[in-house]
Amino acid sequence: MAGPPNSLKISSASTHDLVAQIQEACAWMEETYAQGSYSKVTVLRHWSKHNPIISGTIARPSAYRWYLRRELLKLASRGAEIEISPARARVDLHTPKLLETIDESDFDHTRKKVFLFGPERAELSIERLEHYTATRIEDFQRYILLTNYQMHMDAFREMHPNCVLPRRENVQMPAYHQPTQDNDGISIINIGVGPSNAKNLTDHIAVLRPDAMLMVGHCAGVRNHQDIGDFVLASGYMRRDHVLDRALPRSVPIAPSFLLNRYLAKVLDDRGLPYRFGAVYTTADRNWELALRGTLDDLRASRSIAVDMESATVAANGFRYRIPSATLLCISDKPLHGQPKLPESARSFYDETKSQHLAVAQTAIEMARNEYPHGLPNSDLRAMDEPLLGGPET
Repeated sequence: MAGPPNSLKISSASTHDLVAQIQEACAWMEETYAQGSYSKVTVLRHWSKHNPIISGTIARPSAYRWYLRRELLKLASRGAEIEISPARARVDLHTPKLLETIDESDFDHTRKKVFLFGPERAELSIERLEHYTATRIEDFQRYILLTNYQMHMDAFREMHPNCVLPRRENVQMPAYHQPTQDNDGISIINIGVGPSNAKNLTDHIAVLRPDAMLMVGHCAGVRNHQDIGDFVLASGYMRRDHVLDRALPRSVPIAPSFLLNRYLAKVLDDRGLPYRFGAVYTTADRNWELALRGTLDDLRASRSIAVDMESATVAANGFRYRIPSATLLCISDKPLHGQPKLPESARSFYDETKSQHLAVAQTAIEMARNEYPHGLPNSDLRAMDEPLLGGPET
């Protein structure tokens, strides 16, 4: 079987012709990958004074076809010259040298160009995602809901009875996907409980460059006037999870996406649902109530309004990897006020809130998709000297 040509160029043309050229380029990269090589994308941006040439190497291009179509079209429409050529041979994931290749201990993520991750890192993360979720990487959508409850998964399936399901049973982190032609649908993933799981999944989901991540979970309310069933939108986070302390100093301020919070607040307002903005305290200790003195000191100092185990971790990794993220929590218990989470009350709460919770999240995402069909702006997540892929002059 003959291999693909030595290289392929995307030249200035009408939008219609550019779309056709980019479709051909995507097919070319996928064929090159099937033949055993990564593809290198080199972009000459005449408008950039300091970083006119950027390049990157990509693995499994079928996982990013929607992203490549969107980003290459933006660049080519501005007059960028784009060349795609075969890169090095695909890595053997069983090689002992793999960990040296993907080690990010001393890597500055803010300095990456065309693709945030190298192909070996992407290759490993794609394999991990398919293993954890038992779904094809091509089925992942641009908007990601994260939960740690099967009931939210069930509610999603009721909303989307034709969604893509895992291909096997007993999956560690099952994912359901509501696919669309441009991958602008929603994927929901049950990440399980705790910050370690949250870091694990978001480390890998970041390679897919989703437009947004939204944590949909439960929390403990810690204020007198809060009631069971009230919602919480995070204005910031108290990072007591510690799993990302070495990768991202705790002194770095982490805030959710203003746009996502705006959409969530509008949906809650329109539906007359009670909620409050405030700091979310994320802990790695599920039994934080048993070490109450230190926790209370933290809650008072941070003025936190809720306690959970994943939100700050998701937000911190979203910041690291430049993915807009936010938190939609629902108060399930108030242990400081004589309302701990107990079986009978928990079951009743779950039954009453699961569909409503998912509906709020989905409606907010639909608003984001309608207002920003080409992805939420994320310039606030980029470094001051970091060149944008197809953005303004740097």
